[in-house]
Amino acid sequence: MYAFDYKRPKTVAEAEAAFAADSDAAFLAGGQTLIPTLKQRLRQPSALIDLAALDALKGITVADGIVTIGAGVCHADVAVSADVRKAIPALADLAAQVGDPQVRNRGTLGGSIANNDPAADYPAAVVGLDATVHTSRREIAAAAFFTGMFETALEPGELVVKVSFPIPRRAAYQKFRNPASRYAVVGVMVAETAGGMRVAVTGAGPCVFRVPTMEAALAMNFSAGALQNIQVPPDDLNADLHATSEYRAHLIGVMATRAVASIA
Repeated sequence: MYAFDYKRPKTVAEAEAAFAADSDAAFLAGGQTLIPTLKQRLRQPSALIDLAALDALKGITVADGIVTIGAGVCHADVAVSADVRKAIPALADLAAQVGDPQVRNRGTLGGSIANNDPAADYPAAVVGLDATVHTSRREIAAAAFFTGMFETALEPGELVVKVSFPIPRRAAYQKFRNPASRYAVVGVMVAETAGGMRVAVTGAGPCVFRVPTMEAALAMNFSAGALQNIQVPPDDLNADLHATSEYRAHLIGVMATRAVASIA
């Protein structure tokens, strides 16, 4: 690693002020992506601003049909939360599938979505459940938050504070995981929400996306059979040593069908 300053603010305002004073600084949440890049010398921030002491980023609440999770809540706490498991079991199931126990106990919701790794699980939940991302400056709808590979609508120095998930009528998440990293080769969140059917896919493309043809089919007939003849074009999907774009296209159908079958 390169040398850097270390700062540990206690409030969101202090964290933003620390970033404003040093534009080459980086926020540190769970560190599951940032720390490895520092070790590999792929990043060289002048300062790390540790968000672990920010109480405003902690806590899980359920009220008025909405589950609100602080950005600093780790995946393991979401997975075992009785409130989350009762209100949105699919969200708890998704959190339980992130990485391994070490990653789940260090990685955070806010860090995951702010990084927007194309193979991360949480983007599928945010988009699939039509969540709202609350930052230190504004509220951002799920549809506007994720803008591209490792890119979001966040501005420099803007912090994710919490995410609110409307409780769906029913939902399920199915994932084909990389056996080594546990990242999603393809992950699919299927949800029947107050606003209609939503099918959100992570791992397959450069960024999380929805599948309108599947949503329309499930709106007409919520059954696994409704997806039988729907194919997702592989043209814009990822291809790497783990899976071709054609295989990922096939997996979208498989994972979506499994998700529907588990709750239909």
